[in-house]
Amino acid sequence: MNLNKNIELAIKASLIAGNEILKVYNTDDFEIKIKSDNSPLTIADKKAHKVIVDILKDTNIPVLSEEGKNIAYEERSKWDYYWLVDPLDGTKEFIKRNGEFTVNIALIHNKAPVVGVIYVPVTRDLYFSENEIGAFKVINVDSESDINLVMTQGFKLPFIEENEVFTVVGSRSHMNSETEDFIAKLKKEHGELEFMSKGSSLKICMVAEGLANIYPRFAPTMEWDTAAGHAIAIGAGCTVTQSDERLPLIYNKEDLLNPWFIVKR
Repeated sequence: MNLNKNIELAIKASLIAGNEILKVYNTDDFEIKIKSDNSPLTIADKKAHKVIVDILKDTNIPVLSEEGKNIAYEERSKWDYYWLVDPLDGTKEFIKRNGEFTVNIALIHNKAPVVGVIYVPVTRDLYFSENEIGAFKVINVDSESDINLVMTQGFKLPFIEENEVFTVVGSRSHMNSETEDFIAKLKKEHGELEFMSKGSSLKICMVAEGLANIYPRFAPTMEWDTAAGHAIAIGAGCTVTQSDERLPLIYNKEDLLNPWFIVKR
C-alpha cells in the first residue's frame, strides 16, 4: 500500500472539504438540524462529507464517516484498512462562529490510526502524520495549494519540548466533576498550572505541538472524533491512552463510542 499517495488524497480531500465548509460559514443560513443524539448537523457537515467520500473513492479503501450510512459491525470487522472521517469536527463551534472546528481524516489499520490529517479551515492550518515520517504542521494552506509542495513545507512536531508552566487543555463544552478532580490532582503534582480551552480536535493538536502537556477527556467522544488527532499525537511522540494511562485507544469496535482517554506529552 502506498501510504504517501493516500496521505496526498486525504490532504486534498480535507482542503476541498474545508473550502466547502467556509462557503457555508460565510452565509446566513447553516440549515441546522438536530440529530437523534441531540448533536447539531449543518449543511456544511453534509457538503464536506460528500467531497471527502468522492475523493477517497480513488484509494479503493472503505470509508466510515460520521455523516455516512451506518455500516454493520459484521461488515466492517473484516476491514484490514479503512478511512475514518469526521467531515466537520466541532459543529457547535462552527455554529458559534469561533473558528475552532476542523476536518478530520484518519486511515486505520488493525484497530490503530496509521495516517492522520486535520485541517482548520478558518486559520488554514494543516496537520498531518504517518507512522514512518512523524507529524507535521503546515500554515497558510488552502484548496488551491500544490499537495506535493505542502508535504515538503511542514514543520515537524512538537514545536515546544518543555513548557515553563504545566499546561492542561480541555473542552469548552464538556467540563465535569471528574475532569475537575483530575486537574486538581495534577495541580498537587505540578504546583503552578495553566488551563486552556479549545474546541474540536484542536485540543489534541495542542498537545502534539507542545503547547499543552496533557488533554484529559472524561466525557463521551466517538471514534471519528479522535482518530486523526490520535495519529498526529503519536507521530509527535505523545501517548494516547484510556483513562487508566495504560491501555491504548482502539478503533473499529462494535460500539464506536470511545472510553475516557488522556493525551499526554
